[in-house]
Amino acid sequence: MSKRKRFVFTSLALSLGFVGIQFLPDQFRMLAIAGLGLLTLFLFSWSLFEGLGKDMTLLSLVLPTLYTIGVGLFWFLLPATIFTRLPVVILYGLGIYALCLTSNIYTVAAIRTIALLRAAKGVGFVITLVTLFLIFDAILSLRIPVWFTAPAVAVISLPLFLQGFWVVPLEKTISKEVYLISLASSLIVGEIAALLYFWPVTVVVGSLFLTVSAYMLLGLGQAKLESRLFSLTIREYLVVGILVFLGMFLATRWGG
Repeated sequence: MSKRKRFVFTSLALSLGFVGIQFLPDQFRMLAIAGLGLLTLFLFSWSLFEGLGKDMTLLSLVLPTLYTIGVGLFWFLLPATIFTRLPVVILYGLGIYALCLTSNIYTVAAIRTIALLRAAKGVGFVITLVTLFLIFDAILSLRIPVWFTAPAVAVISLPLFLQGFWVVPLEKTISKEVYLISLASSLIVGEIAALLYFWPVTVVVGSLFLTVSAYMLLGLGQAKLESRLFSLTIREYLVVGILVFLGMFLATRWGG
């Protein structure tokens, strides 16, 4: 089977998996989401097996798996109607197909130069932010104590930061600098989550602010790894962060 056919099969199979979940009893749905995550890992390994090795190319499997889990967790927060869930299934399937193409470019680019790499990095960047938002939204909606919320946010964001920074050098080994930037970024996002616990924001606003924080860290980290961390670049990301912070401040319902 050609790669293109494998990509189409993977997208259809996982999309149909989400359709099937809604027919399961509530107590089995979390297990089903975990199962879909494992199925995503398996199908992407099968679709990309020519380019995968026992090295850092395995990081290309991180984003598709967590994307499935993020959409799955968000799935439970949607009204149980076809008008809300059908568009999500369609967008999810398109996202999976885009990730198939993107991950394929990553694994090929780890071996030789490829022209579509810049476009693939752009798609991966956007889907990483979407995945982070969905997972942050699911974590914050649980309303669990801060000593669970902050570590959960930090731990779940670490592999996504690691994958997001790895795509810059795209080497089969990973440098100490990439590890340190990934760890620092995940810790900062976890600390912001801890601060938001004491801020009377809604789940959506809090998730959006965490995602924008991740956007700034991921963008600045990638610029640092590409040796283009100029003052103008830093200023642009800071402006975005300040504007979102002001928006969050104004959207907060202070008092009663």
